[in-house]
Amino acid sequence: MPVYLLTDDMIFPPPEGASREGVVAVGGDAKPERLLLAYGLGIFPWPSEGMPLMWFSPNPRFVLVPKDAHVGRTLRKRVKRGDFEVRFDTAFRAVIDACAESPRPGQDGTWITKALIEGYCALHERGFAHSIEAWRDGKLVGGLYGVSLGRAFFGESMFARESDASKVAFAVLLGHLVHWNFHFVDCQVRTEHLERFGAEDWPRTRFLRLLRHALTFETRVGAWKTELTHDEAVALLAEPPD
Repeated sequence: MPVYLLTDDMIFPPPEGASREGVVAVGGDAKPERLLLAYGLGIFPWPSEGMPLMWFSPNPRFVLVPKDAHVGRTLRKRVKRGDFEVRFDTAFRAVIDACAESPRPGQDGTWITKALIEGYCALHERGFAHSIEAWRDGKLVGGLYGVSLGRAFFGESMFARESDASKVAFAVLLGHLVHWNFHFVDCQVRTEHLERFGAEDWPRTRFLRLLRHALTFETRVGAWKTELTHDEAVALLAEPPD
């Protein structure tokens, strides 16, 4: 089937017309205006080396509802031990750089290109992109970043330089998202790691419908601050079912 070629105009075709692989369009750029438009339509960039920038809206979509998320006993103990200090929005560029440098099983290089890094950093400066960081002894040892619109959080990538660092950061984020009444975390595509937290496949039609509803609420623009202790955040999440 034909794939839409983007121009300088800020426009995307409907995500329902994506290819079987989830490709909506190719080309364009990673300017913050285009990124915001794409996320608001349920589309995200996923570059491939040697190819024009590709834009996806897969079916199904892997999604995690914060109020239904669960954290196992081992991770709860790790949080309670206080090995890591979780901070929000204090080292965004360092987090995205670390994600870009982290090796991925079965992948050569990274999909987080320099153009994407600059685009997301510009979104962060505008208060729409956020980093959730795990620190230990003054060193950044794990974390993740993503985009926030309305009551939806679009997770992009995570990294860990110490065992469980990114998991602790993610658990603390989930507790805050429950506290802030976020509707879902867009995990994009299935991973075993996020499945353990309770993420599941949604049909694209359901995802787009609930995204439109989430976007009717005001976006938490600006730097995020932790409002809960780590224990308080994790206490808002359930334990996995037996």
